[in-house]
Amino acid sequence: MEGQRTAITAFLRRLVECESPSDDDAAINRFVELFADSVSDIASCKTFGGGGGSGRHLLCEFKVPGPKRKSGRILGLGHSDTVWPMGTLAAMPWREENGRLWGPGVLDMKSGLAFFAFAVRALRELDIPVRGKVSLLIVSDEEVGSHSSRELTESQALGSNAVLVLEPGTGLAGKLKTARKGVGGFEVHVRGISSHAGVDFAAGANAIVELAHQIGQIATFTDLERGVTVNTGVIQGGTRTNVVPDHAVAQIDFRVPRLTDFVKLQARLKKLRAADKRCTVEAVCHLNRPPMERTPGVARLYKLAHKLGGELGLKVEESSTGGGSDGNFTAGLGIPTLDGLGGVGEGAHAMHESILTDRIADRAALLALLISGIESRG
Repeated sequence: MEGQRTAITAFLRRLVECESPSDDDAAINRFVELFADSVSDIASCKTFGGGGGSGRHLLCEFKVPGPKRKSGRILGLGHSDTVWPMGTLAAMPWREENGRLWGPGVLDMKSGLAFFAFAVRALRELDIPVRGKVSLLIVSDEEVGSHSSRELTESQALGSNAVLVLEPGTGLAGKLKTARKGVGGFEVHVRGISSHAGVDFAAGANAIVELAHQIGQIATFTDLERGVTVNTGVIQGGTRTNVVPDHAVAQIDFRVPRLTDFVKLQARLKKLRAADKRCTVEAVCHLNRPPMERTPGVARLYKLAHKLGGELGLKVEESSTGGGSDGNFTAGLGIPTLDGLGGVGEGAHAMHESILTDRIADRAALLALLISGIESRG
């Protein structure tokens, strides 16, 4: 892999310079075509319509050495979309500087896609047998909630023995991710009674005041010791200052490390009661991504990665994070899932997004060993 660093870098540059924001179907589809063409010599590829305004999803089935009758399947999981709008390259051009590669999407997560492709090429070049089938699913809407791709991701995962998620590692150490919090949100709607704030103030029931009371209650749902966070991010209500408002709404983000925490949160929401009996309170809750819990299957997969990393002279560590990925979906189905196998760097979603060049070879090598080792050693 050290000898392939220049080739990996060149490929990654092509991916980064093919901008692919979540909300631009044409750009996403160009990226999908570029990636599919780039691996056409080692994989058969097909696309799936995103629907709902998202670009196409891509599934690559790789041709790998080993027995013709494959046992199970290993699924690589990534996304083509980035948070960066078209034209970002003008302000954040690709560059190689200070031991890093820079550019929009280089860390999150085009480097992981490049590493996976070259990991498979290494297995073929060295004729290292792989017992299972090897697939790579690249979805087009991960950054905006994976609404059109979730069903596809889950259906592919259900036929897999393990899922390798190509999101960036944690921090400059590039720690793998064995746990992610579940991500969701809820809206609290308050209905009151409108009236003239000067002429008939007492006849009104102020929905904003009632919402403020509810927000205070909801803030107590945060439990830092358990890792549960509840954040009121947006509030809306009222029309004019001289009108007692009859409606107000709060949009709230929550993160839960365990599914049981979500169940408890739902129960607490159902118990919300209006302080002003003339008002009504309604909470609508949804869980966008289930928690990726550190199950025995996840732990075994990490243990294998730790062992294989040791054979490469690497210190492979694990971490947990409050952010979600599509690995939450696969882990939520009980499929052994290991996340954070992509680039090592910093600045995801920020102007200083970059990866360390001296961590390119070892990440690709670790992926190759995992692909070849999961079935026989996992």
